[in-house]
Formats: sequence, C-alpha cells, structure tokens
Amino acid sequence: MEELEKKHRQERKDLLARITQKKKSATKKTRKGINDECAELERQLKESQTLELSEISGVASLPDKEIMYDDEPQQEIIHGNNRLEQDMQNLTVSHSGSKDEPIKKPNRQKARLARRAAEQESMATEAAEEAEALPDLRKQESDAMRSQYSTRGLKEHEIRSDGHCLYAAVADQLSILRLPLIPRKSPSGMPLTAESSVVPYKSTRIVAASYIRYHSGDFEPFLEEPLEDYLLKVQYTGEWGGHLELLALARAYNVDINVLQSNGQVEKIESGTDDATKPTLWLAYYHHSFGLGEHYNSLRPAG
Repeated sequence: MEELEKKHRQERKDLLARITQKKKSATKKTRKGINDECAELERQLKESQTLELSEISGVASLPDKEIMYDDEPQQEIIHGNNRLEQDMQNLTVSHSGSKDEPIKKPNRQKARLARRAAEQESMATEAAEEAEALPDLRKQESDAMRSQYSTRGLKEHEIRSDGHCLYAAVADQLSILRLPLIPRKSPSGMPLTAESSVVPYKSTRIVAASYIRYHSGDFEPFLEEPLEDYLLKVQYTGEWGGHLELLALARAYNVDINVLQSNGQVEKIESGTDDATKPTLWLAYYHHSFGLGEHYNSLRPAG
C-alpha cells in the first residue's frame, strides 16, 4: 500500500506539472479546449488510482463520492493550483468559467491619420516660414507702377478683377477718348454686332470675337483649340484676354494700345494702319498684385 501511495503521489505531481504547462501555453482561442482536456486528465487519473486502491483493499466498488487523498499530496495540488492561478493572471489567461477581458489593439488608422496630420502641419509651418522669407512681390510691383505713373503723367483707374478686366479697361479708355463702343467703320467687312445697350465690356468682347471670326486666317494658327470654341469663350464667358484679343481690338477700333508694365517696359500693339490721327489707349498690366493673377487697369492722364 505504501508503494502504491508513493506511486500515486508521483502521478499527481506529474499531472500537475503537465496541466500547468498546458494552461500556461493556452491562448484565447484554445483556452476552453485545454481546460476541458485538463479536467479529463484529472478525471482519468482519479479513476485509475481509485481502481488500483480498490483492487489492493479488496473493495469491489466504492460509493459515488470523490475519493480523499492523503493530506500531503492534496496540499501539493492545492498549492500547485494556487501557483497556476497566479501564473494565469500574469499571462492574462483565466480559468474556465471566468470572463475574458479584451486586449486592446493599437488603432493603425488613427496612428496613420495622426502621422499625416503632423506631416501636414510641419509642411504648412515650413511654407509659412518660406513665404515670410520671400520678398513681397505685390508691394514691389505696386511701388514700381506708381513710380512709372508719376514719370509718365498718368493715373490709374482700377478695374474690377473678375476675368473681364482687359475688355473693361479698353471700354474705359474708349469712353475717356469719346470713342464709341461700336466702331465707326466696319473694318474689312466685319459686321457691327456690338450693341450700345449692353454692359461696356460685353460690347468690346463682341467686337473682339467678331473681328477674329472675320479675320480668322490671322489668328487661327495661334489658337490651341477649335476656332468656334475659342470665339464662344471670348464673346460669352469670363475667359481672360491677352495679346491676341488686344490685337483684335486695336484693329477693330483702329487704335494703338500701349501696355505699361512695372519694369517700365511698354508693349505697343498697333492697329496696322497709317492713320496719323488714330488715338492711343493706355493700359497697366499687373502680374502679382491681384488675387486672380494677371490683371489690366485703365490709365488716364494725371491732369
């Protein structure tokens, strides 16, 4: 009997070590299965040891109650279970029957958004620092223009910056020179399609589009789109005007147009006629001073 008890104690120690190892290696997904397996191993060992004891003691059957082991092995199992419970708590693995506490995972999307926001803030800071270090081009241009006006005896009449500035500036020049918005003569058979009842810049748009349509051979090689598409933009939209449109207006109204820039350069756009009595229109061209970019103002005599 003594040998058998010694054997049983060793089996219980071995089983305890085995159960401890299994539960330590358990994961959230495998914990329930391992707990069930450990309970089954304990049941099998108890059943086996009970059978061996009954054979030696000559008892054929035992009552349906759990067999009591001697104090020493029972204490070992209790202490082992206590150690196991502590280890499981340290490993955030619970015994069967306890609720699993969710392990919070880092939110990768929030981390990416935070990094992106930090990068954008850094870029904005760098851009602001670079902008502060740059010269104030708008102020430089404005100061240079005022100097040119003073030298040439001109004053500026500001035109609204809305995409129609070139046509509105030409219309203002025609008005101070007392020239009609509808040309006195129809150059090269161009129909007089402008109307006196419309807004002045709309009249100059109509005149420019009409002249280009009836002299398309002079302009079409310089266009980057079909002629009709281009003419629709000139006549009916707020599309900006430039050198081609100024040339069409100079020829349609039989005037020369001087465009003053901040560096003192004057771009001369001629009507193409030898008429000595033709008037000259003065426009100011800005590159930096207005929100939409390039801009034309009308220049009037200072006196």
